[in-house]
Amino acid sequence: MADISFLMLIFFLVTTTMDVDSGIVRRLPPPPDPTAVAPDVKERNVFNVMINKSDRLFVEGKWGDINSLRAEAKEFLSNPHNSETLPEKRIENLPLIGEYPVSKGIISLKNDRGTSYDIYIQVQNELTAAVNELRDELARQKFGAKFADLSPNQAEAIQKAIPMSISEAEPEDIGGKK
Repeated sequence: MADISFLMLIFFLVTTTMDVDSGIVRRLPPPPDPTAVAPDVKERNVFNVMINKSDRLFVEGKWGDINSLRAEAKEFLSNPHNSETLPEKRIENLPLIGEYPVSKGIISLKNDRGTSYDIYIQVQNELTAAVNELRDELARQKFGAKFADLSPNQAEAIQKAIPMSISEAEPEDIGGKK
């Protein structure tokens, strides 16, 4: 009887699949100063992404697609043609880079309480990938290497030039958009 139990235990251990939890690697910002006044943000500086309970994307007032989200976010953050409808830029003097136009763009992500974790992670991955691709492009242009291969000082300069500005709103019921 003990042998059969042992064989069954081995069988179930070998044939059972284990679900691997997926997560998002993010460093949370420090708590805000309670006396600080929230800055006014112009509408042109905000890239709105919403996910409804049916896992459909609503990007900048139109139905969106996960396959084009990365390209749209990159276009928004980089504003390569200085469009009046895309975010403003401010010239900053950055160490190791010099004067560089830093985008004032913020990506605003809002999801419904019924949004699946899978689509939420996919959207987060696409938005993060957009920022990472912009950082890689600038790193190759300024230092001739990928962002991951830079020295800590070089990486810090690239991060200041292309900040990870993703704001996430509290989930709520986004009813009307199906």
